[in-house]
Amino acid sequence: MQRQTGFTLIELMVTVAIIAILAAIAVPNYTDYVKRGKLQEATSNLLAMRTKMEQYFQDNRSYTTPGAPVLAPCTAGSSVPIPALKYFNISCPVLTATTYTIQAAGTDPTLVGITFTINEGNVRATTVTSGSPMDQAGYTPNATCWTIRKGGQC
Repeated sequence: MQRQTGFTLIELMVTVAIIAILAAIAVPNYTDYVKRGKLQEATSNLLAMRTKMEQYFQDNRSYTTPGAPVLAPCTAGSSVPIPALKYFNISCPVLTATTYTIQAAGTDPTLVGITFTINEGNVRATTVTSGSPMDQAGYTPNATCWTIRKGGQC
């Protein structure tokens, strides 16, 4: 009499259950990891823009250039152009002779609703639109830092 080899249905079911449990843990963690990687695009470019704005101020004694032949910052062709990013749009909503605010707003479908800002005093802030994908993912606003993890962690 020969002995049969192979797997029983119970053994296959246990294996499938173990794989399902591991996937249920791994997929959300991976998704959050990818999202945090995308956030770094905004924060690093905001810091680079801030450095360029301060260099511009040192050269011109103003963040704007009224009546001067030099192009104003945050415009195409200036020494401080707005970079084109993959997941964020950067803009300068506040630009006066002595102050500025640079903001990065999420454009990727998973990042819609989050906006990072920095100003001339190096004050960093995060706003999260209520009901947005970032709000639903657990990211919260913070007036004193950039929220780069769930739960408002800076």
